[in-house]
Amino acid sequence: MATSLVLTFIGRDRPGLVNALAGKVAAAGGNWLGSRLAHLAGEFAGIVLVSVSDTKVFDLTAALRELEESGLRVTVKASSAGGRKPGETIIDLDLVGHDRPGIVRDVTETLLGLGVSVEEFASDIESAPFTGEEMFRVTARLAVPKDVTSEELRSALERLAAEIMVDVTVKDAREHV
Repeated sequence: MATSLVLTFIGRDRPGLVNALAGKVAAAGGNWLGSRLAHLAGEFAGIVLVSVSDTKVFDLTAALRELEESGLRVTVKASSAGGRKPGETIIDLDLVGHDRPGIVRDVTETLLGLGVSVEEFASDIESAPFTGEEMFRVTARLAVPKDVTSEELRSALERLAAEIMVDVTVKDAREHV
């Protein structure tokens, strides 16, 4: 039997971090199923989903702990591998506007009010073309409950966009395929 493990890690960025993790997973006979990794402010952080034989979970966990000696903090959590709820719609959200404190809170508060779950979320500050002003950009993938229509979500986000002065684009994720 195989166990799904979710690994999270953070450490000072340097060459070989991903290779060190991948080496420990491979040495335990594990399979690297998916990951999201990023360099932020000199740190390298990520989340990784691996599958490993039930008999190797302890060995892999111990091997990953060895990486802490080199400054890489790793946490390991067994996953129940639950999927999406029946009837959920996956929606992609793009948002851009002038940077200001509270944008993420405002957007996620609106989503919470509709019972929408954030599946993926990436944000960054970028310079606007021509003016060079700092713009805040979000790309997110959302799981929308079956009792919330795409139009209800779009309307709620458009009301918010008008309040906080951002541009919002909402698309059914299937439109990108």
